[in-house]
Amino acid sequence: MKLFLIVMALFVIASLWVARAARAGELPQAGQPAPNFQLPDQNGKMHALQDFTGKWLVLYFYPKDDTPGCTQEACSFRDDLNQLTEMGAAVVGISVDDSDSHAEFAKKYHLPFPLLADKNGAVADSYGALMNLGIMKLARRFTFLIDPQGKVSKVYLSVETSRHSKDIIADLKVLSAAGK
Repeated sequence: MKLFLIVMALFVIASLWVARAARAGELPQAGQPAPNFQLPDQNGKMHALQDFTGKWLVLYFYPKDDTPGCTQEACSFRDDLNQLTEMGAAVVGISVDDSDSHAEFAKKYHLPFPLLADKNGAVADSYGALMNLGIMKLARRFTFLIDPQGKVSKVYLSVETSRHSKDIIADLKVLSAAGK
């Protein structure tokens, strides 16, 4: 019984530590200005939020290059990119992987949009998307639809990777029709 209590106490302490470590920055809400960023893509080119002024921006955070869910999500955006572009939207992915990893991922799946390297997780944190587990950092699978004026229009915290780009297209149609 004593051993059980000790194990349970250690489990509670470890759980509290992981929960504290996993907390991210404050999540931007619809109507608020999107947090600024300036990060290199898979080719070393720098991109900043202001580069997308005047168009919609689909800013999606994802955990890891070349993993099943991340690949499915990225390929869906790739497959729907023409439709998104016709609607006046750009797509940008961000993870804590480095530019070399992004370059391999983009080449392997023919991804024609920027994948930004947020190696220290600061941008993911500014969007409330950083999961910091102490020895490892990952971006949560969150997406922010940012309007042409740089304000957050919609936040996606629960994403179905196989249809996420279709959901964004549907929402863009509604937002564009409403003039938002």
